[in-house]
Amino acid sequence: MTPEQYVQDKAAKSGSSFYYAFLFLPPPRRAAITAYYAFCREVDDVVDEVADPTLAATKLAWWRKEVAEAFNGQPSHPVMKALLPHSITYGITAAHLFSVIDGCQMDLEQTRYLDYAGLTRYCHLVAGVVGEVAASIFGCTEPATISYAHKLGLAMQLTNIIRDVGDDARRGRIYLPMSEMKQFEVTAQEILNRGYSERFSALMRFQAERAHRLYDEAFALLPAADRAAQKPGVMMANIYRTLLREIEADNFQVLHQRTSLTPLRKLWIAMRTNWQGR
Repeated sequence: MTPEQYVQDKAAKSGSSFYYAFLFLPPPRRAAITAYYAFCREVDDVVDEVADPTLAATKLAWWRKEVAEAFNGQPSHPVMKALLPHSITYGITAAHLFSVIDGCQMDLEQTRYLDYAGLTRYCHLVAGVVGEVAASIFGCTEPATISYAHKLGLAMQLTNIIRDVGDDARRGRIYLPMSEMKQFEVTAQEILNRGYSERFSALMRFQAERAHRLYDEAFALLPAADRAAQKPGVMMANIYRTLLREIEADNFQVLHQRTSLTPLRKLWIAMRTNWQGR
């Protein structure tokens, strides 16, 4: 299996909303974003799939070494072999990849966030930086496009957090800021026990409203000159925002299930965005 086949399989098997947006890119950009996404998945899987924190930390340390060696011209993993040829063309640096690893490292070391400011630091590493790299790959001519992509990454990460409250809690992690849980009188034990209440619904509405504001603020930042090139990011945002609205319509039943859209629906949203341009 070639490195290119490896990253393609990794992206396709993930079932992610991102994959559907990649389909509309020209081959060189599609190859670059697929390799970059595969890297993000590899690193994220270390945290989600390795139960032993010590082993997970060792694997992340290995990835740090692999990134450093790859940018010194000696990649060994198929993901880095597939990604490295695109690094100069699209401005992908070792620092971008280290940020993703740093974010996953936070998952090993921190299971609660005192406030939204602390959560924002985590979202910056695992989503904001990812959005910036994706925007560069899609095609970026204006500095404001990077700001748009960063904020859009935050909005999508907050959507992930809302969707995964129950799954994350079962892994011992709660990303909802503790200060806001206190504000709405929701305890960690209630979340762990899948305890739905009006208080929990109000807390989640508060989270969803913030995510919607970030989506709106992000789109307001997108320059007209880059709108056509950034269409894949808009596709991803439309898929994620549709998911968020589904969760809202279901009154945030996220403690016992993980809401998702069907592959056909994701593809339809991507196609509709491609036709309409927004």
